[in-house]
Amino acid sequence: MGDPVVLIPPILCDARVFAGQIAELSRDHPVLFAPTRGAETIEVAAANILAWAPQEFALAGAGMGGMVALELLRRAPKRITRVAFINANAQADTPKKAADREPTIIAAKSGRFEDVINEKFAACRFSDQTNVPDLMPLLRDMANGIGADAYIQQVRAVQRRKDQQAVLRKITQPALVISCDGDPENTQRRQEFLAEMIPYAKHVVIKGAGLLPSLEQPARLSQILRDWCRQPLVLR
Repeated sequence: MGDPVVLIPPILCDARVFAGQIAELSRDHPVLFAPTRGAETIEVAAANILAWAPQEFALAGAGMGGMVALELLRRAPKRITRVAFINANAQADTPKKAADREPTIIAAKSGRFEDVINEKFAACRFSDQTNVPDLMPLLRDMANGIGADAYIQQVRAVQRRKDQQAVLRKITQPALVISCDGDPENTQRRQEFLAEMIPYAKHVVIKGAGLLPSLEQPARLSQILRDWCRQPLVLR
């Protein structure tokens, strides 16, 4: 068996967001899902994961999960054998970006959580090739299972996160940066910038996917992660 693989999800998603990748990678790796629900900060989320994670493990984080992955690398780089970032962001929120998140917090607090779900999973965040109506029952079920209170915690954690660009420069593990051609917020240029800051990073673009490539192009993402798991380790 290969190294254990820890998967950290985006906001409002549970383990089902990685269903295809768990099924594929578990053929020859122990795969562990690392929820962030209940953590009020990125630092707390990372500390919670380190408390139960294997002594050494491969790490993949999507969206908010990528932010937590960066904090894990800052805290315990020697425990992480390789790392993959999916639609990730290493920069802290600007004041404007933090303020732009407030309306969804207000909506969640005032009983309009369904509006939040519709906005967060709006069709414009996905590829034109993605059948978003087919995905929405799953997306709604995951979001409602996490709930408004946990969502507010997640958004607050993202708002208050530290800038982790310095961490990127120190990564010596095999690193993979994954972006998509259909997400207007997590642009390919942003992901290229992230990859350029990591000494040993490879940048891969998934076509026909946007916000959630794990669901939009599950087979393609699974194959990319399998190839990443097989990549030889470099000296750390």
